[in-house]
Amino acid sequence: MLSHLRPALVSMGLFTVLLGLAYPLAVTGVAQAAFPNQANGSLIRDADGKVVGSALIGQVFAKPEYFHGRPSAAGAGYDASASSGSNMGPLNETLIARLKTDAAALRAENPGVAIPADAVTTSGSGLDPDISPANARFQAPRVAGARGVPEKDVTALIDAQVQQPLLGFIGQPRVNVLALNRALDARYPPLASQKDG
Repeated sequence: MLSHLRPALVSMGLFTVLLGLAYPLAVTGVAQAAFPNQANGSLIRDADGKVVGSALIGQVFAKPEYFHGRPSAAGAGYDASASSGSNMGPLNETLIARLKTDAAALRAENPGVAIPADAVTTSGSGLDPDISPANARFQAPRVAGARGVPEKDVTALIDAQVQQPLLGFIGQPRVNVLALNRALDARYPPLASQKDG
């Protein structure tokens, strides 16, 4: 009996050290050396080095002078600890009511313009940091008006921020909302009356 137990315990100890400690530490070390930005969460920092967000996780921008991300079903909105979609089917009354409310608000904001799907639908994770170029352009009149700048200048800024699909065919063109809003602040700072609100 002991002759069978000893090899099992030795194997368990060996593989615990090898796969539970050595391998994760090696992978972490390689990641830190080869891809330090990605390994640390793709954090975005301001000029003072303060973390303002991540390129991989969306955040709420509610002020009219900023571009807004997709609706989020993660907790109270972009809550990484509650990452998930709503799991509501297309016939769910709660989902239908939310979509109608959101669409009505967007129509009031930009009458006569087709509403991009990602302006009213949540992503699978609820943490999507990107919106479609169409969604960004849909919001351009509101942002330009709130900033007091020509809409064509805001649209040009959007066009400069569009990220193309990986290898030209994997994914869709997209705009990172945090990067776009930071570029917007750098180019067209919010009006003094907007900085406190």
